Amino acid sequence: MIRQYELVEKVKSYDPDADEDLINRAYVFAMKAHGTQKRASGAPYFSHPVEVAYKLTQYKLDTASIATALLHDTVEDTDVTLDDIEASFGKEIRGLVDGVTKLSRLEGKSENLNQAENFRKLLIAMSEDLRVLLVKLADRLHNMETLKFIKNPEKRQRIARETVEIYAALAERIGMRNLKDELQDLAFAELYPEARESIVKRLEFLRNEEQAELDKTMAAIRQKLDAEGLTKALIYGREKKPFSIWKKMENKNIEFEQLSDIIAFRVVVDTIAEAYQTLGVIHAEWHTIPGRFKDYISTPKSNGYQSLHTAVLGPGQQRVEIQIRTKEMDEVAEYGLAAHWSYKQNDKATRDGKQFRWIRELLNILEQSSNPEEFLENTKLEMYHDQVFCFSPKGDILAFPRGATPVDFAYAVHSGVGDTCVGAKINGRIVPLRTKLKNGDQVEIITSKTQTPSPSWERFVITGKAKSEIRKFVRIQQRNEYVNLGRAVLAKTFKQEGEELNEKMIEPHLPEFNKKSVEDLLAEVGEGLISRQHVMEVVMGERKPVEAIGSVTSVINNLSKPFRKKKSGESTPMPIKGLMPGMAIHFAGCCHPLPGDRIVGIVTTGKGITIHTIDCETLENYSDAPERWIDVAWERDQADSHHVGRVRMHVSHEPSALATVTNVIAKESGNISNLKIINRSIDFFEILIDIEVRDVSHLNNIIANLRSKEVVQSVERWQT
Repeated sequence: MIRQYELVEKVKSYDPDADEDLINRAYVFAMKAHGTQKRASGAPYFSHPVEVAYKLTQYKLDTASIATALLHDTVEDTDVTLDDIEASFGKEIRGLVDGVTKLSRLEGKSENLNQAENFRKLLIAMSEDLRVLLVKLADRLHNMETLKFIKNPEKRQRIARETVEIYAALAERIGMRNLKDELQDLAFAELYPEARESIVKRLEFLRNEEQAELDKTMAAIRQKLDAEGLTKALIYGREKKPFSIWKKMENKNIEFEQLSDIIAFRVVVDTIAEAYQTLGVIHAEWHTIPGRFKDYISTPKSNGYQSLHTAVLGPGQQRVEIQIRTKEMDEVAEYGLAAHWSYKQNDKATRDGKQFRWIRELLNILEQSSNPEEFLENTKLEMYHDQVFCFSPKGDILAFPRGATPVDFAYAVHSGVGDTCVGAKINGRIVPLRTKLKNGDQVEIITSKTQTPSPSWERFVITGKAKSEIRKFVRIQQRNEYVNLGRAVLAKTFKQEGEELNEKMIEPHLPEFNKKSVEDLLAEVGEGLISRQHVMEVVMGERKPVEAIGSVTSVINNLSKPFRKKKSGESTPMPIKGLMPGMAIHFAGCCHPLPGDRIVGIVTTGKGITIHTIDCETLENYSDAPERWIDVAWERDQADSHHVGRVRMHVSHEPSALATVTNVIAKESGNISNLKIINRSIDFFEILIDIEVRDVSHLNNIIANLRSKEVVQSVERWQT
């Protein structure tokens, strides 16, 4: 175990003005607090915080960070409280220790929830002071180094997965490549030991077999640079880490032998001008490999990484990967945030996590997420963020995960831009919103004040911010829809009893439903969680059974009667205009109801109301539950929106038959949203087509025109 004087001397070696007394007091305090506690390895528990503190000295961190590392487990694992920490070491170190300390285990909660809650607290703490993150990463590194002593294999696997998904990703986000590589490799050894061992053996073989070629390539680069006066340039080889090799093999579905960048060369020079000069020398001597040049100097990664990357056909026509950077860039690439650390000054700006856009984005996700597990899911997405660079029309650069879309871009610009996005141009051309962005794309977002986010966007966006913003809108919109639907359902129910709905009548009865507001009650009625019958019985003070529509037979009989003027107090169908499909109401996929159809609503618990045509065969399933039926109707201007009708047809198997069908639909202003061939024979094809139409009359016109064509043998509206 590292002794007290050794730790102090290490700190003073890079910071002669370090507070030696603070480190000594923290060392003794933590040693006494942990007392005789042991780790799973059998070593004294105090050896862990000392190792964490020593790891931080490698990054030349300030005295407060070293003291925090020594004290970071005292609150969690001993009787020491945060008040004790503050009394002995002040508010600054109390805040740092509190940020690193895990939340207490939540009884009865899932492991994922514990992980999410702990990470939520860490995020908030590191947004105020990034030293919290640096201490936490060093803590996790030492825990991974001693992971083998934990007997429970499931716990080891969980810790290893968490390390890769969260802590290694965080290390990458702040540019600490060495620390990230160590965390990933230790986790790899636990999660996939056989795969790691296989890659390590192959690397050893490659090292032995190709060392002569590597030396030859390095000598050739040295010779060319010396000839151009770049004699001070440092040249050395860099071997790709086992975990990175495995991930690339997995992502690209290729074999080890197909990888071209297992060993790369790094050239370190003094100035940016020399970096570009070196690039010119290499490109002038050897043929470049198209698509492999990346300039991260003029366009740095979001974690501050800068370098020139290129690939050439070097000596012996071997593919050679080369990275070129300055000494300062090399230090930042290895140590990231810690390379900029101002340990000699009380520089609050250096420590403030909000200076980083990605931390601000994570905090925004935290505000938008409805529960900790959703927050954790979106956060994991947001942290893997450095693969595609795109430009705004003004030339601003934004970084995204590979596979991001214009909607992700819109939300990255501003949540208001994302919410009102109606279209996008990539490099001047209008493209679908689900188009995947590529490096160098210039993206222009088209907006409209009347636009709102579509719930379907969540299926193709991949950034955490976009997902959280869309989910936030859906939650708010869905609640509003449920409230409106619940209000309409109760208004209809009260009217059946000759009463007018007055929300003030409901307020005195809210405690009986365990609700704080009338809107809360209306939302649950709309969602189908509280029945309208129950509300009527409670509010009216006596049992007044709500009149149900009745059985399937009676419904059809009633609706087949001629229309007549309703008497006062008689039930009228509830209009469904203004309710957004997919929120509180849903149009059944079995019968595809259209404006003009006779329809009925079925209350579905937790979903709202599903609209069916009155002759839908599915309704037989609800014949024994008449209380779930609601009489609904279209409003006259409901046909302003588009609805999907489904037709089945038999079409002759001959050239241009399908073209004839689609032309008829287009001429009648229908829009095909889906087409499926469900049966083939020598003479005929049987096809299902979903068509966007205004109403049932519009669909009937299309069907009539299709029947007039010779290639169409039969066509009918289809219900499953």
